[in-house]
Amino acid sequence: MCKMENILLYCLKQINGERTIYSIYHLLNGKKSSQTLQDAHLFSLKKFFRILDPLTRETFDEMINNIVEKKLVEPCGEQRYKLTNAGHDYLTNESLPKYINGWRFHPYTLLVWERLSLLIQVVSNITFQESKYIPIQKNTEVHNWLKVFLKRTSIPKQKLGEVLFLELVACLEQASDINPAVLVYRLTGYQQIGLTSMQTSKMLNIDSVQYHLEFTNILHYLIQFVENDPSRFKVLSSLLANLQQEDSLTLSSRKTWILLNQGCSSEEIARIRNLKISTIEDHLVEFALNVEGFSINTYVDVDVQRKILEISRQQETRQLKVIRDTLKTASYFQIRLVLAKYGERKWN
Repeated sequence: MCKMENILLYCLKQINGERTIYSIYHLLNGKKSSQTLQDAHLFSLKKFFRILDPLTRETFDEMINNIVEKKLVEPCGEQRYKLTNAGHDYLTNESLPKYINGWRFHPYTLLVWERLSLLIQVVSNITFQESKYIPIQKNTEVHNWLKVFLKRTSIPKQKLGEVLFLELVACLEQASDINPAVLVYRLTGYQQIGLTSMQTSKMLNIDSVQYHLEFTNILHYLIQFVENDPSRFKVLSSLLANLQQEDSLTLSSRKTWILLNQGCSSEEIARIRNLKISTIEDHLVEFALNVEGFSINTYVDVDVQRKILEISRQQETRQLKVIRDTLKTASYFQIRLVLAKYGERKWN
């Protein structure tokens, strides 16, 4: 089992004192700001993006205090920490969640769970020829998805339960590093009500944050395993039908993107949208991060790009001020843009 403190230590190791601890909190919560999105890329932390959206700041502070008390980290500035030697040793001997991929799967992790839990409940009751029960999920879209699946599937209704059971077992037996109980205790079926997340965490004797982490890990495992061999999992692969990948751009930056493609300059976009030029620059950084083929040459001379990357790599830093102090001809915006476009390559 991967402990939550392993993830905190890994994130702190990656940011190396160049961001405050709350940059990690915003990452785990999935705050969709330019800074958090850029940090996820620059520090190679995308897999942890929005994996703990229920995490409160109070709980996060408690977890940080816990690793401070264990002397696994030490302060290196206001709200900034670096790993101690003990912290590095601890992290070397501990594991990270193997299957979590928040950046890719967070937009539909909950939807896959809602589909799976309702599918199992309905198929279980079909197997026992029971038609009177209260659906465990209320989401109308999930109900509509299941109706379409039941109408289109070529598997006889009375066989669905057996096929679904065998597919689930085949999935869960493949990974020795997950605990199926994390998922199975939550399932509702014929005359059987699944436990809540809180009840399950108590049953497994782990705290609610740790349980959420394990639950997300196992769902992401299922998604990946089925996705890699959909023909083998005729029922479970239906869970992944018509999933919409969340737009990687914020709503505001999407509007800027439209104007940019119409030939407007940054200044013109700022005037049209009644925004500060710094806000438009934030959007351009988002494009450098997320839009394949987006060229930054209009904003940063190629020679300046090369110098920024050289300084970043030589000094092993992504801190804007350090780079700016060395290369005064580059603006903070230009440095951000170059790091957004190319900065991640060095550190992966």
